[in-house]
Amino acid sequence: MPRTAQTVEPSTPNAVADEAWELLRTLLGHQRRRFLIAASELDLHPAQAGALLQMDPGTPRPMHELAALLACDNSNVTGIIDRLETRGLVSRQTYEQDRRVKHVMLTPLGEELRDELLARVGRTPAGLDRLSTDEQAQLRDLLRRVAGD
Repeated sequence: MPRTAQTVEPSTPNAVADEAWELLRTLLGHQRRRFLIAASELDLHPAQAGALLQMDPGTPRPMHELAALLACDNSNVTGIIDRLETRGLVSRQTYEQDRRVKHVMLTPLGEELRDELLARVGRTPAGLDRLSTDEQAQLRDLLRRVAGD
């Protein structure tokens, strides 16, 4: 039986914030499952799928920047990119200003797979359509404040 957040009586100063965070964790957990299923269906390791989602079509990205975005070591990114390159999804380019720096770029096949991955995981979760447009805007604005944007 799936675990759902339970209403917490505001008996402590952080009870409402704790409940909100539990609900967000639940939503993020559902999204994570969608991501893992989509990656598996597309024959991608989750790290490879994450790397594809961090690349923009037509824009080379330095490998060290990709490592930072994926919160992993540069050597791990090398392995991830090796496997994506073997499948023809990305290509490496030498950065002309510093030949030691390698940039990674999506190939046309990589762009197609990234688009398919985004189609599967990028759509709005079903529960948000239960909110009115005004409520959705309010939620967006509140999350922006929490995120510091």
